Amino acid sequence: MMREDSLLSPALESDEEISLRPRNLEEFVGQPRVKERLRISLEASIQEGRPLDHILFSGPPGLGKTTLAGIMAAEKGVAFRITSGPALDRPGDLAAILSNLQPQDIFFIDEIHRLPRAVEEVLYPAMEDFQLDVVLGKGPTAQSIRIDLPRFTLIGATTRKGKVTAPLRDRFGIEEKLDYYQPADLARIIRRSARILEVEIGAEAAELISSRSRQTPRIANRLLARVRDYAVARASGVIDAGVAEEALAVFEVDGLGLDKVDRSILEVIVTKFGGGPVGLSTLSIAVGEEPETVEDAYEPFLLQSGLIKRTPRGRVATAHTYSHLGIDPPSDPQGSLL
Repeated sequence: MMREDSLLSPALESDEEISLRPRNLEEFVGQPRVKERLRISLEASIQEGRPLDHILFSGPPGLGKTTLAGIMAAEKGVAFRITSGPALDRPGDLAAILSNLQPQDIFFIDEIHRLPRAVEEVLYPAMEDFQLDVVLGKGPTAQSIRIDLPRFTLIGATTRKGKVTAPLRDRFGIEEKLDYYQPADLARIIRRSARILEVEIGAEAAELISSRSRQTPRIANRLLARVRDYAVARASGVIDAGVAEEALAVFEVDGLGLDKVDRSILEVIVTKFGGGPVGLSTLSIAVGEEPETVEDAYEPFLLQSGLIKRTPRGRVATAHTYSHLGIDPPSDPQGSLL
């Protein structure tokens, strides 16, 4: 079953969204402790003229993992090569990229937990010894040779750190987890993005959009872009609190920042499965989404907001779920009101 793309669903970033990314650590808003530790590592590597240690960023989608990787390359003044785990189908794909790197270049792999095992094994000597194992020929006459690589930095990003194998994880010298953002930081991001987009926005409007952004900068920028469109098409082009409220209602983003897919997940659990428990596969079929999309893109915020709970038997609704949907809880909740 297919559905129309949600405003908040994961998707390829547009050119406009990419243009809103900060270009250095000074412009990057939020994650102060992570920034400080990265700054220390960056300054030390520059002073000593060596590459950065390999870095693993983890955390939910949209918090700035790719942006931080790009900033590290920009601050170092080196090339930034980017790919994703699923795109590296064969060891040869990875070998081709690694053999073309220059000293201290930064190689970024998004969704690194989805690397095929054969490709991952090629990374081990490359990360540890800066050497690449190449097999020439096939069968009994096959020969393995090692090619020296420039000393590069690998930055990996994952939304599921537990899926990164221990041998790969142990080869990263720096591991940083990005946390959800505070509303004040999101409001600052929205005001900065509004300046770049050349749209006037009031302080109350920025705070309103930030409160509906699921504590995620990527979603904040997407909501701002849609509110900007509404302001241009239906108002004077200026975003005040009233215009922002009207626009968010049109785009079906409610007071908690839930969109129609989020509400569909909650309604399915409550109305079709009596509050749960319901398994991930069944739930994903019922809402027309892939299990990975439900688990990685929607569940983290619903869990953090106390709108669902995960149990060994599946997902269950909470009292907060019924309250938010305006539905009376069952008299015999069967464990759903945990």
